[in-house]
Amino acid sequence: MSSPISLPGRTVVFDYGEVISLTPTEADRAVILDLAGAPAEPFWRAYFAHRNGLDQGTADVAAYWRAIGAELGIAWSDARIHELWAADFRSWLSVNPGTVEVLADLKAGGTPLALLSNAGPDFGSYFRHGPLSDWFDRFYVSGELKLLKPEAAIYRHVLDDLGISAEQMVFTDNRADNVAGAEALGITGHVFTDPAALRVFLNSLAE
Repeated sequence: MSSPISLPGRTVVFDYGEVISLTPTEADRAVILDLAGAPAEPFWRAYFAHRNGLDQGTADVAAYWRAIGAELGIAWSDARIHELWAADFRSWLSVNPGTVEVLADLKAGGTPLALLSNAGPDFGSYFRHGPLSDWFDRFYVSGELKLLKPEAAIYRHVLDDLGISAEQMVFTDNRADNVAGAEALGITGHVFTDPAALRVFLNSLAE
């Protein structure tokens, strides 16, 4: 049941991908593969192999897609790269309604919220100017900071910018290694599996 979640003295920091957003669907992935004109296994291997460059801001969007194409032996036109980017971007925009309800209940309880995502700089505008801006006070995008989770430096940046101690931060992410990186600094962590489990965890902190 939906009800306000109040955590006085705490700031809850959320990951985005597969916590707030849903995993891209098979239909989403099929559109990307069709545009790429490549077999699934080598394409997705290259897609993930080069992702850190995009998420750390060391490669722009075009460079990221060209790196994938080079690995596959494909030279995409500028127009096709834009199509690939758009299809990939859209695939991460569907949100988990249950997580959004948790966000709304935290906000209703007066709990400060921030978002920390390993994502390219292109997501910064969507985060800040889309509907997510209704819930979050701050947004931290790895591609803008040139830092990646689970590096300690990115969590320290968040703590310093928010002006809070590690003990005052609660962090949820779907990747256990990212949560472990936060917990190593004394941050309270939760590995996200589903909104119901997250709600139980947050309510346990409130108690």
